Amino acid sequence: MNCPACNSLMIVVEYQRIELDYCEECSGVWFDAGELELLLGGMNVEGKGLSVNSILTSPDAQSPERKRKCPICGQRMKKATVGRASEVLIDACPRGDGLWFDKGEVDQLTAQLAAKPSGTPDSQGRVVAFLSDVFKAGS
Repeated sequence: MNCPACNSLMIVVEYQRIELDYCEECSGVWFDAGELELLLGGMNVEGKGLSVNSILTSPDAQSPERKRKCPICGQRMKKATVGRASEVLIDACPRGDGLWFDKGEVDQLTAQLAAKPSGTPDSQGRVVAFLSDVFKAGS
């Protein structure tokens, strides 16, 4: 699969039955539909508003960043914000194929979610440590 940001070939990174597509060039990551929910379930946190469908029904985010094309269907993706304290701008496939996170955005979102009191610290810590290792590798 080619990266929607820089068009480089992405690699597959697997963590507990979740296969994420990761770009070694720009450090972006693609979550197929349902993978973000699986990841958050592994953290035992509530990811309200973090499914592809809920993001697609949210208002469009205003951004000077160019619109990207979905690496699966080729349609232009919707810009949306997720998170609370510091909103994270992501791209969502209009057909619901998945979500695109630019470099550092997965780390920002998981750090916000891990800071919440819900969930077990052990499972949160494992997932956040994994994501930090993988997605900061290109930093």
